[in-house]
Amino acid sequence: MALYIKYRPQTFNDLIKQEHIVNILKPKISQDDYAHSNFLFYGPRGTWKTSSARIFAKAINCLNQQDGNPCNECENCLSINAGKTLDVVEIDAASHTQVDNIREEILDKASYPPAALKKKVYIIDEVHMLSKNAFNALLKIMEEPPHYLVFILATTEIHKVPETIISRCQVFTFKKVPVPDLLKHLQMICEKEKIGYEEEALTSIAKISYGCVRDAIKYV
Repeated sequence: MALYIKYRPQTFNDLIKQEHIVNILKPKISQDDYAHSNFLFYGPRGTWKTSSARIFAKAINCLNQQDGNPCNECENCLSINAGKTLDVVEIDAASHTQVDNIREEILDKASYPPAALKKKVYIIDEVHMLSKNAFNALLKIMEEPPHYLVFILATTEIHKVPETIISRCQVFTFKKVPVPDLLKHLQMICEKEKIGYEEEALTSIAKISYGCVRDAIKYV
């Protein structure tokens, strides 16, 4: 298994230097007090937007929630981690750009309540890649989503997302990870994997990764 997959965050506490997001989401989830059903995660590549969307999907469906974090041990968490539930759907907008794709993947299925979980969650990655007609189709259900439906959109290019979509989402901006924090993370991985390293070399990796955690781990 690739290291960037092995060390993908499994709880909000695993996210590096995204406290401005974690400190908002965790209390809302633990109190079941998130007013929005539509969320937009925006930020540079490799800052764990999609991983955070998966954590969010687990947390709101977790049977043994831990202070806003998923337990990763209950039946619901395990089924989401294994990709075995039909109630958490991930869509790569880069390969589902057209209105027919959105209608088939979402509109035709969203009217059905979740089969096993409390909430049905749609995670749409690189959402800015959708066509204008696809955005219009998506907007129809985002305007008045059923109580059991949650949308989490992720993008690196928010300026390409229509304002009509943005205005119906709670927007969270992810930040690049500073070099010292990225270095500390790489050191932790090397020590766990028993990989010999020189701090100067890991510092160079952290610098050339420009705040992208995924790229930094790939270089180890």
